[in-house]
Amino acid sequence: MIVRAALAAAALLVSASATAQSARAPHARATNFPGLPPVAVGTSWYPEQWPEERWATDLALMRKAGFNTVRIGEFAWSKLEPTKGKFDFTWLDRAIAAAAKHGMMVVLGTPTAAPPAWLTSTYPDTLRVDEDGKRATHGARRHFSFASARYRSFARTIASEMAKRYGHDPRVVGWQIDNEIGPPSFDPEAVARWHAFLKDRYGTIDTLNARWATEYWSQFYNSFDQVPLHATGQQNPALLLDFKHFTTATWTDYVANQAQAIRATADPRQFVTTNTMFWNSGFDHFALHRDLDLAAWDNYIPNGRPDWVANGANHDLVRGYKQRNFWLMETQPGRVDWVPINRALDPGQVREMAWQAIGHGADAVLYWQWRPARNGQESYHGSLLGQDGKPNPILAEVTQTAHEITAAATALADTAPVAKVAMLFSYDSRWAIDLQPLNKGFDPVREFTDFYRPLRVAAQGVAVLPVEADLSHYPLVVAPALNVMTAETAQRLAAYAAGGGHLVLGPRSGMKDDANALWPNRQPGPLAGALGAHVEQFYALDTPVGITGGVTGTVSTWAEALLPDAADTQVVARYTDPGGWLNGKPAIVTRPIGKGSITYVGAWLDPVAMRGLATRLLDQAGVKPILGAIDPDVEVSARAGARRCVLVLINHGTAAHPVALPAGARVVTGSLANGTLQPHAVAVVQTQNEAPCR
Repeated sequence: MIVRAALAAAALLVSASATAQSARAPHARATNFPGLPPVAVGTSWYPEQWPEERWATDLALMRKAGFNTVRIGEFAWSKLEPTKGKFDFTWLDRAIAAAAKHGMMVVLGTPTAAPPAWLTSTYPDTLRVDEDGKRATHGARRHFSFASARYRSFARTIASEMAKRYGHDPRVVGWQIDNEIGPPSFDPEAVARWHAFLKDRYGTIDTLNARWATEYWSQFYNSFDQVPLHATGQQNPALLLDFKHFTTATWTDYVANQAQAIRATADPRQFVTTNTMFWNSGFDHFALHRDLDLAAWDNYIPNGRPDWVANGANHDLVRGYKQRNFWLMETQPGRVDWVPINRALDPGQVREMAWQAIGHGADAVLYWQWRPARNGQESYHGSLLGQDGKPNPILAEVTQTAHEITAAATALADTAPVAKVAMLFSYDSRWAIDLQPLNKGFDPVREFTDFYRPLRVAAQGVAVLPVEADLSHYPLVVAPALNVMTAETAQRLAAYAAGGGHLVLGPRSGMKDDANALWPNRQPGPLAGALGAHVEQFYALDTPVGITGGVTGTVSTWAEALLPDAADTQVVARYTDPGGWLNGKPAIVTRPIGKGSITYVGAWLDPVAMRGLATRLLDQAGVKPILGAIDPDVEVSARAGARRCVLVLINHGTAAHPVALPAGARVVTGSLANGTLQPHAVAVVQTQNEAPCR
């Protein structure tokens, strides 16, 4: 049934894709204001923390460093509204004017991550309650309840008052709502919202009972009000997955509350966003960003030892939230202060991180922070200036980077990353596996990154997308662990393959529906018919098992024995597990479908096997690297648009490597002496047209 529907839908999907692509103009500049720099580079600045007579000195130093942007205001609520309903914007007026006088664009943050003491002491019901019932106290940040109607009212008021004053200020280019949202609350208002959410999701309690299979352990409910609010513990997996759906809906509504207040007054050219964190699992980021103008995130390397491929995967994920360019709202100038060993990045790596972000689609790179407060929880965090107001050693490297970005900004303007390979990231699937990993080593993010690594190195470009994205212009689509799969998703994926795409599913795919219940048929559930095979049994591994055939190596952590059901389903590789359940069983199968194919990889492959698989998949899909064979330490990123192609080349290794450029290419900034990229060197290259990127 799914195969026939896929074949029928394929033509419509392909024709609709062209229309959708032509209608979707990628956001490929830092702002929507003509005449302003197309790429932003700058820092978080906290003028409220320093004497006003120091502002001009700081801003002059920023300008000397090559900065054109400051982010201000996101923790200044007590300064902006020192008492209830009494607003003081005069100091912010002067700070914005001073910043503009020194050539800075301004991003304003709504200060709702850190409410003032008059609010929390007068209205303790606005404070967050943890799962054990303990209410937060004042003095940290993010200590409010995301469900509190009273808190939202205060948040909307401060956002509205700021927008009335600065919504048509041409010096303000955008707004950041709150700061790194995430912690949920379990207070009575949250519980009431939870029950309303469940009623809206399921309609009747009978439907919830049926979808959750509540006859198990006598979990049957007579009304929605009986359903407890939990995030952890021995709860029904459906309840725990719906908790994530609830937090997504609640945070999305929380952000929308302020976004609506701002947009009611502000110039529509001012963007509205929020800043998120690396691989954060607190909510579905694709859903949260649907009504925001762009995505922004905070890129930190806690241990000070970056894995450039893994870090690049997170950049691609963030770009996938809106499928358009993004802002890097915070990044570290050296070190952080919140891990056991706060190691500084090596010389050159701060520069590499900035250019990697741009290569993956950032149109802004902002550092956190300019200067540390003399006291407070983050006074030891890395910064560009010391507490004495004099430059820290990292400022020289950041200055070089900022001036390079400015030199390349014209070339980068109106360009966006290109990729012929897409990977699907599903928050539902990540959550479902995290809730029931069956092997403590099965980390869905690490598994995703292991699939990503050889594809990114070999193809030199990977898009990370939600499962509902238009896939028709990607020859190869890989879903490493699409554990939660609806019938609708299965039909669209089969249609993609039938239309000529090559679909690859990883282990644990198609096991659960969107209520976190097992599909009645075995994996890959609603795609088993299209695949022409199913999973006979899965096994958590504590020792590696061999794999041989079209892909050779070992597998660990997880392995599934596959059984072909159709005559045209081909076995690509089998397990070698003498005396074990897996011996001789198919580990990878593939089947042609329409003009394309579906491949199922039933195990977590080692790096050698992953590289072999990636080579096979890319060859099958006809995907070639942009610059041909190149050392895996060299990251190649391509941005295309405005009839040009820009290549960002970064040597993350310790040895020099040759790089053969396309004919007529020129180096815009950085260095590529005699066709060689030195260790930790960067070169930004522009070609004569878009052809090399395509």
